[in-house]
Formats: sequence, structure tokens, C-alpha cells
Amino acid sequence: MTLNLMALKLAWQQLLAHFKAGELQVLLFALVLAVASTVAVSIFTQRVALHLNTQGGLLLGGDMVVMSDKPIADSYAQTAQDLGLQTTQTLEFPSMIVQGELNQLAEIKALGLGFPLRGDFSVRTQSGLQTITITPKMGEVWAEPRLMTLLDLKLGDVIDVGEAQFKITAVLEREPSRGGDMFSFAPRLMMNADDVAKTKLIQFGSRVKYQLLAAGDAAKVTAFNQILTPQLKRGERLQDVKTARPEIKSALDKAETFLGLSSMVSVTLAVIAMLLASTPFLAMQLDTFAMLRCFGASEKKLQQILLTQIGLLALIGGALGAALGYALQFGLAHLAGKLFVESLPQASFSTVGLGFLVSFIVLFAICWPQWWSVKRMPAIRMLQRDTAPNLTVLKWQFLPIIVVMVVLACWQAKTLKLGLSFSLGLLVLCGLIAACAWGLVKLISVIKQSFNLNGALAIGLGNVAQHLKLSLTQMVTFGVGGMALLLLALVQADLLNTWQKSLPANAPNRFVINIQPDQVESMSKLLQQQNQQQQAQFFPMVRGRLVAINQKTVNPDAFEDERAQRLAAREFNLSMAAYMQSDNKLLQGRWWGADDAGKPYVSLEVDIAKALNVQLNDVLTYDIAGEKIALTVTSIRKVEWDSMRANFFAVTPPKVLDKFSKSYMTAFYLSQRDSNKINGLIKTHPNLTVIDVAAIMSQVRLMMHKMGLAVGYVFLLSVLAGLAVLYAALVATRESRIRETTLMRVMGASRAQVRTSILVEFTCIGAVAVLVAMLIANSLAFSLSRYFLDIQYQPNIAINLYALAAGLLLIPAAAWLATRGLLNTPPKQILNSI
Repeated sequence: MTLNLMALKLAWQQLLAHFKAGELQVLLFALVLAVASTVAVSIFTQRVALHLNTQGGLLLGGDMVVMSDKPIADSYAQTAQDLGLQTTQTLEFPSMIVQGELNQLAEIKALGLGFPLRGDFSVRTQSGLQTITITPKMGEVWAEPRLMTLLDLKLGDVIDVGEAQFKITAVLEREPSRGGDMFSFAPRLMMNADDVAKTKLIQFGSRVKYQLLAAGDAAKVTAFNQILTPQLKRGERLQDVKTARPEIKSALDKAETFLGLSSMVSVTLAVIAMLLASTPFLAMQLDTFAMLRCFGASEKKLQQILLTQIGLLALIGGALGAALGYALQFGLAHLAGKLFVESLPQASFSTVGLGFLVSFIVLFAICWPQWWSVKRMPAIRMLQRDTAPNLTVLKWQFLPIIVVMVVLACWQAKTLKLGLSFSLGLLVLCGLIAACAWGLVKLISVIKQSFNLNGALAIGLGNVAQHLKLSLTQMVTFGVGGMALLLLALVQADLLNTWQKSLPANAPNRFVINIQPDQVESMSKLLQQQNQQQQAQFFPMVRGRLVAINQKTVNPDAFEDERAQRLAAREFNLSMAAYMQSDNKLLQGRWWGADDAGKPYVSLEVDIAKALNVQLNDVLTYDIAGEKIALTVTSIRKVEWDSMRANFFAVTPPKVLDKFSKSYMTAFYLSQRDSNKINGLIKTHPNLTVIDVAAIMSQVRLMMHKMGLAVGYVFLLSVLAGLAVLYAALVATRESRIRETTLMRVMGASRAQVRTSILVEFTCIGAVAVLVAMLIANSLAFSLSRYFLDIQYQPNIAINLYALAAGLLLIPAAAWLATRGLLNTPPKQILNSI
């Protein structure tokens, strides 16, 4: 205990001494920056992810929905409430709505108390358009505009629903729960759940969909999901925004992947800054430890002192960095909140613990070689700063920091594949820079001999070759920082560009289904008469149930996955197409040609193929209106669902389904001011079902906009971390620069010559670092875009040129700024300070 107290006291005294002397300030700054960057990025991305998921919840009316074809057990709601979640229930069923001599099939949704848990209603009453969060009163109903048009209704009219009558008090313009069932065929009618009993419509055998909605803290929602999943019975399933809407899942997955990449880059850069900044501090520690060895200190005590110093420094840096990071993310959230309109969810204090963890683990990993080297090290070798007697053994001592960086990269990236790919890119970058540095030295030697260079230019070029180890370290440092930032810039540009293209302003926002073959021509003319900017495309649809895979009967109960069970039990919409749509990407097999028309082929969407365990060349048998047809899987496609265009899980060549009864669907864009034109279409074609997805598309577009903002903010944090690496790299080599500059000044070199030599040297270093960084960054950007984000990679020449110019200008300029104080100081004064 006495030894520990003495070690603690001595360690603290030395820390204070090193801090006052200036060696520790750079390391502490880098440590605080590393922790602050980790905490700020992690909390901010966490809050943005929660906000985006909440925004997606607006499409369901809650964060999690339990859906069932029978009444839901009260224990499910009790479980949610015990976890502190808000709950409410709804039920949906089809029924005929009667008004006088007219009647129309409608989809009735009965709302329980508290609905919606997320979002609000937009209704039109006698007072005008209103946004509300309450449900219809008992005896009152809200009807969609389509239902109002079909039955020629107006506000205040009374309609018959079953054995009860209700007064229409509002026109339902938008509801928060339509996203999970966007393509419901019948118009919506909403009522109070307490009115269902008096309609006497719910009887034995009635087709009713029961829903239990839950909302609250994301961790509690996740816990609710985990608790309930094993308890689900047949006919019950859980749904969140990702499982409900594939286009929302696609957008959220891309945003989360990029935010994870940004966080990974920030942490990696901060760790590299710490690694560089530790060099001066650890070098000074050798002198102190050598003196202590001369006074009789044992190797064990020296290790104990260094270990204590590392612990104290990690504690101080962790505390300062966590506090700074927590404050920084508040500033970002405040600024982002103004653009997001809504405030972001509250930050979690648990992430602050991550900052302390990073502080301790990274600092211990960085100092591990130093701690190991003082073991049984003679004082004379410490004074000579020779701490690497056995390179074969010592190289393994740097393994901890390598492992820590890879683990942090994988953890921040959220996926092992992305983290390892990024780490491999760093390794390749270091190897290429080493090869380029060797080639540069050879080139400099040839240039100096061929052109007989002298003066500052020769000195600057010579310094690169003379201090190859130092130059290589700086090249790798600048290269890693530049590669990471350029990678983010390239992926960000591709990601935002893809999102903007996927949902242009005039993207189709109305879907029309149940178009009969003899109505296609008249519908096409009608849509053209309404001055549509694009000619509408009509897609045939044939309803069929999958009954066999490779002549083996499909049994829904044979699938373990609940989604696969639903897919095996439901009917599919099969379609025909000669050409693959632009928002589809062929993953396996081939698309058919003109000669394949009429051949029994089918192309499947990849998620459906995976869920049903269907492979290329499998034979699928569909039952279409009692007649069976066998189709061979010739291709598997990836569908960009966030394009919100008409797409199908199963597509056949033309003429394959001609003998079956079919209907058609189309999609077109209709501006808000022309929305009333749809009423005329419904009156002239009463059999049509028009689906308005404008509100959902607006929500998706808003989410994508917010994702873009989040991407930009996290990118700025990564830029700050990159600047810290630049600063740390210069400071870490400051002592060598001081000695070199002093020697040049003592030998009579002018300030201009010294300045020129520094600029030439760092221009060469910057050129190698930036060029290799550009090569690796573009290679990684291609891989990330293609294999992780599913977006089209487009070489961005402008960003690469900006990066090249910034590297060639910023690195030499920063080096000059870091040493300019020495240029104006007399050599004698510099010598006295060394």
C-alpha cells in the first residue's frame, strides 16, 4: 500500500511537471479531442437515429405495432405498460357504407383512446383544415375524400354502418398510420372504438385486423420486442417502420450506415492524433526513468509509476473530453434542431461512459510498448533512448493499439464487414505510402545528380531522404487523415445525390389499381388531357398464390421466419415486363430478351427469394384462379424501394400471363393544387381504386432531407478530427524540426532559405500522402457504394481536385505556421532553449 501511495504521489508530481514543461499538453489535448469526438459523434448520431426512427413511426402511429387476426391478449399491453411504454389499440375491418340509395365498400378503422401515439391527423371540418391528435367522438365518423366522392357525401350527412348511424363531422385528409398499409384497396372510414359494438358488424368469422400500438423510449421498445417475440402465436406479428415500409427501411439503413462510417472515421482520426501526440511525452519519460534507475528504482516500480500516470491521464482526459463532447453535441443538436424543426430526443448519459472507456483503452494501448520497454532496461540504454533491443519481440508490443483501432472501427461502423474493409484500406494505404516514399527517395537522388541542385531546394528535397523514417511517419499520418475525410466526402456526395434522384419533385404520388383491360386506352388519354408531365405507364397485375417450390408443396408452417410464413400464405401480384426498370438491379442470372416472350420464366425480388429460400433456376408453381403455372427463376433482382415507384416482387416475360384474367395499375404525379381532379376520375370510372401516397412520399422526402443534414454535421466533426491529426503530426516532430532549423541557422542559412526548404519538403510529403489517399479513398468509396449502401458510384472529379489542392496547400502551410516562430528567433536563443 505504501509503495502504491508513493507511486501515485510521484506519478502525479511528474505529470504536473511534464504539463508545465509543455510535453504533456499536446497529448492531453489530443486525448480530450479523441474522447470529445467519440462522445459528441456517438450521442449526436444516436439522437439523430432515434429522431429518424420516430419520424418513421409517424407512418404507423406508434413505434411498434402488434398485429393479429384475433383479439390481442391483455398481457401484451400490460407488458408494454410495465416497461413504461404508452399503448393504444385499433381494429380494422371491411364493411359496406350506405347513404340513401348508394353504397360503397369501405375499410373501417376503429380508434382506441390515445391514438395516435406518434403523429397527428389532418382533417377538414366546417371550420377548415385542421391538425389534431384526438379521435372521433362517439356517434361521429371521418371519411376519406374518395369515399365522400363515391357516395356524394358532404359534411353533416348521416350514413349507415351496420345497424348504427353516424354523422360525418370531418373529411380525413391525412392519417399517421397509413404507411403500414399504403395499398389498401377500399377508402377509409374512421370511428371511435367504443362505437363498434353497436354496429354489430364483428361476428364469428369476420375478417378483422387487431392492432396494439406502443411508443416510448427506444431501448424500452426494443425490450418490448425481445420479450414479446417468443410469445407470439399463430396469426400474430410485430411490425415497425422498417418491416412495414421497405422504402423507409432502405433510407434508414443507408443513413445509419453512413453515420456509422462517419463516427468510425472520427474515432480513428482522433486515436491517430493521440498516437502522434504521445511521442514527445513518452520520449521525455525515458529521461526521467533513466534518472530514477540511477537512484535505484526497480523496473517494477518504474512500470507502476508509468501505469499510474497513464491511469491518471486517462481519467482526466476522459472527464474533460466527455464533458466537452456532451456540450458539443448539445450545440450541434440545437443547430440541427432548427433545421429539423422538431427537437431531437434527449441524449443518453450511457454514451458518456464510452468516452471514459475509449480514454483508458486507447491510452493504455498506445503506452503499452513504452511500459514493456522499461522492464529490465539498463539506465544507460534509457539515456540513449534505445528502447528497442529486440525488434522481433518488440513489434508484437504494438499489436494492442492495432487491435484497439480495428475493434473501435468495427464497433463504430456497426458491421464487422465495413469495419474490416476500412481497416484493410488503412493497411493498404500504409503499404502504398511506404512504397511511394522509397520511390520518392530514389527519384530525389536522380534529380539531384541530374540537375546538380543546391541551396534551399536541394536541402528541402534532401530532408525527405535524410529523415526517411520521420517523413514516412508524416506521409502515413497525412495520408490516413486525407483518405478518411475524402472517403466521407465522396460517399456523402453519392448518397445525397442518389436520394435526390430517387424522389424527384415530380415523382409519381398517385397509384391507380383495378384498371380493366378495356379501360387502359381511355385512362391513358384522360391522364394526358390533365397535362401530366410524363406519359403514364400501365403495369399488368395477376393475382396468384405460390403453392410449390421445385414440385414440393409450400407449407407456411414449415418456415421458421414469421415473415416467410406470411409470404407463403398470401397471394402475390405477378406482372409482366419486357425491360427491367431503372430502379432495379440484377444480382443473379440474366434478364430475358425479346425471343423469351411467352417462356415460363420469372424474376424475383431478392428479399422475397431469401425469405422463401428460393434459388436461381428453382421452379415455382403458382395457383392463379384454380389453374396452375410453373415458372423457372431466371434472375434475382434488388429493388430500390425508396424510389416509391411501382414495383413487383415477381415479374415474368411478356405474354406469359396473357391467358389469365388481369387488371392494370399505373402511377402518375398530381400537384397539390390539382388534387381535386382525381374526383372526376373516380366518378367516370367508379371501379378504380386511387391510392394517394403524396403524404407518405412527403414524409420519406423529409426524412431523407434530415438524414442529409445529419450526414453534413457528422462530416464537419470528422473534419475537425482530421485537423487535429494534422496539428498532432506537426507537433510530434517539432523537436526534430527545431534541431534541424537551428543547425541551418547556425550554419548561416537565411530565414528565406529555411522557409523554402520546409515548404519543399512538406510539399513532397503532402503530394505522396494526398495522391495515395485519393487512390485508396476512391477504391473504398466504390466498395462502400456498391456493397454496403446499394447506391451508384460516380467518380467525383471535382471533390478529388479540391482534395488534391487542399493537401498540397494546407500541409506545407501548416508546417510553415508551426515553425515560423523559430525563423524569427536568433539561433543563440534557440540553442539555449534546447
